[in-house]
Amino acid sequence: MDKSISLEKLKNECGKCFACELSQTRTNIVFADGNPKTASIILIGEAPGENEDLQGIPFVGRAGKLLNEFLASASISRENDLYIINTLKCRPPKNRLPSMKEKESCRHFLLSQIEIIDPKIILLCGATAMKSFIADKTPISKIRGEVFEIEVNGKKYKAMPIFHPSYLLRNHSTEENTPRDFMLKDLKKAKNLV
Repeated sequence: MDKSISLEKLKNECGKCFACELSQTRTNIVFADGNPKTASIILIGEAPGENEDLQGIPFVGRAGKLLNEFLASASISRENDLYIINTLKCRPPKNRLPSMKEKESCRHFLLSQIEIIDPKIILLCGATAMKSFIADKTPISKIRGEVFEIEVNGKKYKAMPIFHPSYLLRNHSTEENTPRDFMLKDLKKAKNLV
């Protein structure tokens, strides 16, 4: 199976999707970023923000710049090791949390992307992404960095919740056992698992 052709077909289908009201307000779909041929890690975020909606690429705003810094520090190449997607492909107005209906409308795109990429590990970036796959009601702060097994279309994958970089924008300390310290440790752990 040629991943690029399969993903391009899926992206075209996504661009024609009007399953929920977000299709009426989007500028662009935000399908993915990274190299589908070499990526061994999928990072799943929440939903596109304003910059992502304008550019059609996930994690390009302030949170994305911070994510890039952490990836570089963990020796993870955004261009080669990572394939970045979101639970939603369209921006919710005013960056509000996605509704259950919106997540359900987009879920087949999300699951198909995972199936096509077939990663070694999936990073669930933030509580929204985590809750999309892990039913545990425990806060992300208690289970970030733990490795779970999730099932996507009959196949099992390793998945690890990590903090969302927008959360880290509000937590500047890099001291031991702070959110930024945990983020770097979690990314390094993920790198070692592939």
